[in-house]
Amino acid sequence: MQNKNNPHTFHIPVMGLAFTIDSPIKVAKYGISSVISIVDDILIEKMNEYYSKKFEIPFKAISTKVEDYRAKRITSYLNTVDTIVKQKFEKLKKSFEEKSNEFEKYMDMLPDFSDLKQNFIKTIQKNTIKEEVQNWIHNNLVSGSIDVNIMTKLDKVNYNKDEALPSEFNDAHAALRGFANSNLESSVVLSAGMNPRLYSYFENFEDFFPDENNKLKKKIILKVSDYRSAIIQGKFLAKKGLWVSEYRIESGLNCGGHAFASDGYLMGPILEEFKTNKEILINDVNTILVNALQAKNKPVPSTPLNLNITVQGGVGNSEEQEFLLDNYNIDSVGWGSPFLLVPEATTVDEKTRKTLAEATEKDLYLSNVSPLGVPFNSLRGSSNEIIKNQRIKNGHPGSSCPKKFLSSNTEYTKKAICTASKKYQNIKIKELKLEHLDTEEFNKKYAQITDKTCLCEGLANAVFLEYPIEKKGEDQGIAICPGPNMAYFTKELSLKEMVSHIYGKTNIISTNKRPHMFIKELEMYVAYFSNKVNEAKDSFNLKQEKYLTNFQNNLNDGIDYYQDLFSNTKQYFELNKENILNELEHLKQELFTIQIPILVKA
Repeated sequence: MQNKNNPHTFHIPVMGLAFTIDSPIKVAKYGISSVISIVDDILIEKMNEYYSKKFEIPFKAISTKVEDYRAKRITSYLNTVDTIVKQKFEKLKKSFEEKSNEFEKYMDMLPDFSDLKQNFIKTIQKNTIKEEVQNWIHNNLVSGSIDVNIMTKLDKVNYNKDEALPSEFNDAHAALRGFANSNLESSVVLSAGMNPRLYSYFENFEDFFPDENNKLKKKIILKVSDYRSAIIQGKFLAKKGLWVSEYRIESGLNCGGHAFASDGYLMGPILEEFKTNKEILINDVNTILVNALQAKNKPVPSTPLNLNITVQGGVGNSEEQEFLLDNYNIDSVGWGSPFLLVPEATTVDEKTRKTLAEATEKDLYLSNVSPLGVPFNSLRGSSNEIIKNQRIKNGHPGSSCPKKFLSSNTEYTKKAICTASKKYQNIKIKELKLEHLDTEEFNKKYAQITDKTCLCEGLANAVFLEYPIEKKGEDQGIAICPGPNMAYFTKELSLKEMVSHIYGKTNIISTNKRPHMFIKELEMYVAYFSNKVNEAKDSFNLKQEKYLTNFQNNLNDGIDYYQDLFSNTKQYFELNKENILNELEHLKQELFTIQIPILVKA
């Protein structure tokens, strides 16, 4: 299935703060969509200055003393990116006459089944007149979307001196306003769960409502973990006259960045539920939307607006990509971590890229380093980890916390502070010393406090190594958050190589031991469940019993679904079907051996 407005059947999701900060400038001209994080307005301001200078676009610095500076910085940068992408794309379209490599690269990277590619070949065969071919190019070629990401949880209160500012100046609110006021005609991806106050704030911006021609200038994409979450959030927004144009399903564990584990719900069954219920979802939400738009006296679409279902998390080869598209009627598949090895698409420093390429399965792990208290995909040997451990060794744990985007703890202060900051960790360590614990218990608790790291800096710093942009303050190194799938990609790649791999024209994975994406996710969930059972043993209660039993039942249901799926799937996975079924049986037995404690009733 191919969307007319999207020449490719894959997209590049948001990664870190720096890693996709300028990806649209690099890849949008080739019709490839990507997502910019708009959390860090400090980084965004520096990138705006850099690219404005590079492309000779007028730039005016926006000081922190300017009212609403955060939103204004974001708007300005997004407008700069939009201008550059349009310039590059127009140049590419015109370059056909010059027999340019750029135009050939655009066409060559399209999948062979692409209608756009087939129609271009027919146009060339029919026309000898250059003007007619050029007209076809102008009317049919499309650039990739410049989408943005807002992590809904990053919505801390901001202050003017000691006075708390109104909620519209909260971080996520200001980021949304920055996008809404930009020239972009694209989508905002909302991740990390529902934020009712932020969702309600969308009503302030006309671009999110359909016009008289059923068109949305700006669209909403929700990153969701399951169908239930999608329908709850979709209906909530529809009551405000807001349509969700895409549900982006992400694996709970087999993904990069923060890992929001589900209660044992696996990717396959989740996709099946979306496939089965898509029309119900569209109709139910559309009914609510129509009523809300009528009540607001706004244009009402004559037919339900378009809805895409996309998926990301652990996909690694063309067969998995095709299976997701065909079997579940998916509109696009997200390829994240492998693109960290593609300098033409992402911004990663050379040293970190080398560490990523050499990383094995054991080097990619879920850590507790995030100040948000959510498991975080980490890379052993990252410079952020090395610098953090050296500070701890020298007796100076914690970060100076210059950016404060992850400040959420009010245990000791009126204004929220970050659990990775020196201020917080010093208070906690002083408290710990007063507990007079034995050495083993003290060291364990000390490690838990000092494990938190500065992600605001770590996830942004690659920019300062890759570009001639000045950086002040202490070095936090590079924190990077690839998914487990990174282990099977082992060298730096060109954009063309990566895209050829996605579409099955080449294979860049050298090992034949890479597990199927569904099996890898299941392995991770069984291990995650085992850890949860062990954690619960010392303080087991009725709530934990219910949670763990439900989790185990969901995993068992998922395994049954996969056994049926792979036993009856024709065309796909024929070469390793036997291995997949054997691995499923093995994981079923492993799950069976994990015993949930029995609650002793009084």
